[in-house]
Amino acid sequence: MHAAAFTRHIRRNLLAYIALLPMAIVVIFAYLGTMLWSVRLSFSSSRLLPKDDFVGFAQYTRLFETSRWITSLENLAIIAFFFLLICFVLGTLLAIFIDQNVRAESLFRTVFLYPYAMSFVVAGLIWQWILNPDLGIQATMRDLGFPNFVLDWTVNPHTVLYAIILATVWHGSGLVMALILAGLRGIDTQIWSATRIDGIPPWRVYLSIVLPMLRPMIITSLVLLSISIVKMYDVVVAMTNGGPGTASEVPAKFIMDNLFERANIGLATAASTVLLITVLLIMVPVLYSQYFRKNGRAS
Repeated sequence: MHAAAFTRHIRRNLLAYIALLPMAIVVIFAYLGTMLWSVRLSFSSSRLLPKDDFVGFAQYTRLFETSRWITSLENLAIIAFFFLLICFVLGTLLAIFIDQNVRAESLFRTVFLYPYAMSFVVAGLIWQWILNPDLGIQATMRDLGFPNFVLDWTVNPHTVLYAIILATVWHGSGLVMALILAGLRGIDTQIWSATRIDGIPPWRVYLSIVLPMLRPMIITSLVLLSISIVKMYDVVVAMTNGGPGTASEVPAKFIMDNLFERANIGLATAASTVLLITVLLIMVPVLYSQYFRKNGRAS
């Protein structure tokens, strides 16, 4: 009897592993394989076609001596700082607002989350049209009798990054709202009752009690937003194509341009390896802290 049950158990597990085998092959060869191959090419002198030679860190040295790459990193740092800060604050406030049992809650959730359902290309095209001096808000206000009205963010090198930040915040804050709202709905109502009895102001409850309890949701939202910023390409191409000049250049666009337009595979893969390391620097400490906390609680 036990032998038959053991045999069924082994057979069931074997079938499960067989079902997972295609996915495992795809992950190992399609993802990890191409990733390692790209890293290998970054140490070669590949141009139009891959080469199997080895030039050490020459491509990386050349990469960080390229002013366009340095500009793209500076732009990415500015976008990431404001994007993460505004998205988190705005998304949290929206979640708190919806959590107050407001009327038409489903409508508000849909409206706030709907931009995230769009692709970055669509979001970029929408804001490119809104901020286009010849078609959008500026043209409309001048047609209404305000000839001195100026809103030329997408064509002004000093403000173009803030136009991209506006579009990305509009796109990403709904994700933070959804995750934080899910966490708020899991807060025990007795906590609120106790704080009301003690006379603790609501803002203090959120800062000292609620937000620390929402740490997993906060980390998840920040990681997802950080990864989307690192690989940002679509919205920049749709809104500004990296212009004016290189004022809105980002690393992902630098990689794509060198890979497909400038036929410089070695430099492009070196830049992509730098981005890969950046993503790992974001992910590994977070995953380690989560694993450490889980094991610490288990022990």
